[in-house]
Amino acid sequence: MSVELRRLEPRDLDTVEEIERASYPTPWSRAMFVAELRKPSSLALGAYTEEGLVGYAFVSRYVDAWHVMNVAVAADHRRRGIATTLLERLFEVTASDPRSGYTLEVRVSNLHAIRLYECLGFEARGIRRGYYTDNREDALIMWREPASSEEAS
Repeated sequence: MSVELRRLEPRDLDTVEEIERASYPTPWSRAMFVAELRKPSSLALGAYTEEGLVGYAFVSRYVDAWHVMNVAVAADHRRRGIATTLLERLFEVTASDPRSGYTLEVRVSNLHAIRLYECLGFEARGIRRGYYTDNREDALIMWREPASSEEAS
């Protein structure tokens, strides 16, 4: 399966919303996606196949880190490396910012996502108690150090 990565655009939001609603118990609203697309400190990538958009990832630049805000892949395209490909590309695109690492929150029950993030170099750094509003589930805080200058060359 061939996957093309490119920046998400407003015209992609209908499909983004479909994937989002099928992926999360408390999906982002369209306004949240629009705000991220407009934010100069954010980057949003989509994964496209011959079928169209099948996955996406959003990151936002904060003072000391890139925050992985949202990653989702359509159910019938999961476990094919699409999320890994999206995140690895985001790491490449942001690699010129050597002073920052990457952080994210993930449901403590989402073992597949936790394993994915661990394979990408993230480590658990703490817990946000009651973080998710739908069921008060805790979030695992994960961190990935920036690539060293030796790795980047």
